[in-house]
Amino acid sequence: MRTVLVVEDEPRIASLVREYLENAGFGVLVTSDGRAGLTLARARRPDAVVLDLGLPGMDGLDVIRDLRRDSTVPVVVLTARGDESDRVAGLELGADDYVVKPFSPKELVARVRAVLRRSEAAARPVDRLVVGELEVDAARHRVIVAGRIVTLTPTEFGILATLAREPGRVFTRGQLLDAVHGFSLETYERAVDGHVKNLRRKIEPDPGAPRYVLTVHGVGYTLAEPAP
Repeated sequence: MRTVLVVEDEPRIASLVREYLENAGFGVLVTSDGRAGLTLARARRPDAVVLDLGLPGMDGLDVIRDLRRDSTVPVVVLTARGDESDRVAGLELGADDYVVKPFSPKELVARVRAVLRRSEAAARPVDRLVVGELEVDAARHRVIVAGRIVTLTPTEFGILATLAREPGRVFTRGQLLDAVHGFSLETYERAVDGHVKNLRRKIEPDPGAPRYVLTVHGVGYTLAEPAP
């Protein structure tokens, strides 16, 4: 049974989320405190995390930042902070999806399932690709840059693996969202830029002058083609 950690300080919402996730067949852990959630995530290693942002003890954005230092567990943010700046900040820090309150519990369950499918799909075999000092091996869910293994979140790896399947092809933000999330919403397209920014920081020798993940202005992104 896959387990979801719910970090939510509103008892009514925490209970509702637990009920729907359990009815969907998940094991559920619940805590109302940010620091406790971080401790539980590391001790129990859940398959996914549903995380509020406005938490006592430790803000949800700080939880994501700290969690991403040593974990790629899929994170779905569930919060009343609907501003674009908050949404982008959460996704740039490494969240995989963002649900704004008030919300549909059924949609939340669907999004948890989607991030889990994405995480699992990222490990499915595709052709190994080498571009310069970058090696993408989806069969092993592994990225190596200049001989160094790089740890990516499921969304970051999904974007890179999608680009790597067709080097030189230009993908729009919507196409990347659809390939990685299974759906594309205009309001989420800017989030791709945040994930690409994180990806470049991890794999590019100079993130300000990318060598591998290239921007095609006004269209989207492409992966540099291997040298002939």
